[in-house]
Amino acid sequence: MEALLYPEFPLESPTPSASSGVQAFWAGPRYLAGDDGQLYETVAHALTRLDWTNLTIVRGRQEPDEAPQDRQVLRSTVLHISPDTLRWAQWVLADEPFLLGELPVAWQISARADTNSPLAKWSAYFTPDVPGEAVADFLIGLGDRAQPAVALGSTEPVLDAVTSNGWLRDIDQPHAMATDPMFTTCVSLGDVPPLIQDGDPRALTLAADETGPAGWQAWAEPVVGAGCLWAASFSAGVPQDLVAAFAASLSSTAPVLRRVLPKSTRDRLLLAPAS
Repeated sequence: MEALLYPEFPLESPTPSASSGVQAFWAGPRYLAGDDGQLYETVAHALTRLDWTNLTIVRGRQEPDEAPQDRQVLRSTVLHISPDTLRWAQWVLADEPFLLGELPVAWQISARADTNSPLAKWSAYFTPDVPGEAVADFLIGLGDRAQPAVALGSTEPVLDAVTSNGWLRDIDQPHAMATDPMFTTCVSLGDVPPLIQDGDPRALTLAADETGPAGWQAWAEPVVGAGCLWAASFSAGVPQDLVAAFAASLSSTAPVLRRVLPKSTRDRLLLAPAS
């Protein structure tokens, strides 16, 4: 017999939310619960609490003598900037982002060492359906850092963060990879995908047969060969404590509130009705 994940919740049929008419659930595990269709809102709310400024950039085309309301908007992005301008987050989903694990990148978060340099020292990327709570915790850790571009520390805190929540270290790569108990989700230290921006110039000059600086990757693949639910990528320069903050939140056993459930993982989720 299976034990209940949240025994304090009664086993009754979920009821619609009184305000929205949509069924609300406490869902777990978090890493398979998706982003509730609210990835932008969840992360933007965290950025607002950190007092980051947001700017909306709209690109479009307007023909001569064309009315403003007829202007054709081609692309747009939302840029959030920290008060010290050393860190920023871009919502790039509407701006033709590149693919990560065959999924479009939604958020790109970067940091630089000082205001005299326009170049990012590191970047992190998150596709839709990454749990927004994990991205928010990554940003909170980033906001707490006095020097956001200093990559100190070993890689062990990342693996410790997930194994303390019941994940398993890989037998062949115990210091570089861990998976969840259902073997659907993984964090791995290794080669970074193409186009991942990092302050280390070697990332841009590697030959096809060369190995560059290692960075953390995370992804969920509920059904092998059926594609990823979500993916996240951290360039080699991302501080280990920030990746660990993301990993700890991602693997947390605390349930999350959801109204929109991923179709590919609904049967794997343990649900309890939200009052």
